[in-house]
Amino acid sequence: MGIKRRDFIKTTTIAGAGLAVAPSIAFGKRTTGSKLRLGFIGVGLRGTNHLTNALRRNDVEITAICDIDPERLKICQQHIAKAGQHKAEEFGNDDHDYRHLLELDKVDAVIISTPWLWHTPMTVDAMKAGKYAGTEVSAATSLAECWDLVNTHEETGTHMMILENVNYRRDVMAVLNMVKQSVFGELVHYRCGYQHDLREVKFNNGMQPYGGGVLFGDKATSEAQWRTLHSLKRNADLYPTHGVGPIAAYADINRGNRFVSLTSHATKSRGLHNYIVEKGGADNQNAKLKWKLGDVVTTTINTANGETIIVTHDTNLPRPYSLGFRVQGTKGLWEVDGSRIYIEGVSKPHRWDEAGGWLKNYDHPLWQKFGDDAEGAGHGGMDWFVLNAFVESAKRNIAPPLDAYDAAAWSAITPLSEVSIANNGEVQDFPDFTRAQWIKRKPYNWLKETW
Repeated sequence: MGIKRRDFIKTTTIAGAGLAVAPSIAFGKRTTGSKLRLGFIGVGLRGTNHLTNALRRNDVEITAICDIDPERLKICQQHIAKAGQHKAEEFGNDDHDYRHLLELDKVDAVIISTPWLWHTPMTVDAMKAGKYAGTEVSAATSLAECWDLVNTHEETGTHMMILENVNYRRDVMAVLNMVKQSVFGELVHYRCGYQHDLREVKFNNGMQPYGGGVLFGDKATSEAQWRTLHSLKRNADLYPTHGVGPIAAYADINRGNRFVSLTSHATKSRGLHNYIVEKGGADNQNAKLKWKLGDVVTTTINTANGETIIVTHDTNLPRPYSLGFRVQGTKGLWEVDGSRIYIEGVSKPHRWDEAGGWLKNYDHPLWQKFGDDAEGAGHGGMDWFVLNAFVESAKRNIAPPLDAYDAAAWSAITPLSEVSIANNGEVQDFPDFTRAQWIKRKPYNWLKETW
């Protein structure tokens, strides 16, 4: 972007204090017509997915990549070369070599796809370096980290976006369209969650990402190297944003509404132990571990506008995948499981409608416009949309649709639920990360934005 870090921070620290009031203020000199020079921090499976999607665009140049695994750097360089771009500068000498990437003038923005514990430190460093940051989910693991994201954004004036792809799922956005047109009436209650059998992700045989073994930690591969440790050490909703992100958009959280409090409960832990015994035998060393994460964690959130949200975390038991969405208002409701909708006065009394027709009729304008472009991008196309929102926001250097306040509020569910569970479901108050600006912040205009 051609602006020195020292000058950038000096200029934007003054302006950043007003960012919560006017979040669409743009800083920097980027123009719509120029290419975004993009760096990648973390190019494992998820980071490489973002990279290959970025290579499909003609408005992005990948200038730098960082990973401590040299094999992942090699794979990404092959993708870059195949796309006809110049070789990206590489970083990966140690855990903190990403900071040298952030010093590059030829990097305007970064996408961070690393283990959870690195998300906030890397995002904070990126914002301090004046780099527009896209951060994978969850964005933070503690309340202190949530505040770090917000405070750094306000102090530097640099934007960050939480890369929650489920907000762009086709059915989710069709329902958003219905919500904004008041098809369900005044909204009252929501359900959501992350219900996904991850036992083969949390353990593998050390030879391939999801090999179905019983290893985790240093001897394993992919997410089993780090993700499984959270289940051993923490009893909390560890991964709330896939469910809560779309619900927050429906409920205008941080934009006329906010999370006020929560209470959480957890079941006993049996799923991971039983899996280890089944796959590795009762004498396996991991069969002796005491897993802290309850198999099913249930959280109830109250909002300032009087709605309730039930959030479920369920990753250690055998089950089909579901995010468990329900959107319920004074005129009807949608439930994702069973793909069904009921609208009073339109549906037959006391009988569900199959949701397909409704979702087709209310297909979101963005999907109607860009659905063909999203084909093959991953996760049914929603990966294209979340990357597109990031790139277009970063090119213009404006506030993204899913900003630092969203990243903080959604991610805060993990530490708050942990404290609530440890105290027999004690109510926990949400910090107001907007410092009362949620009262006058306007809802994001999902229907009229061009990306």
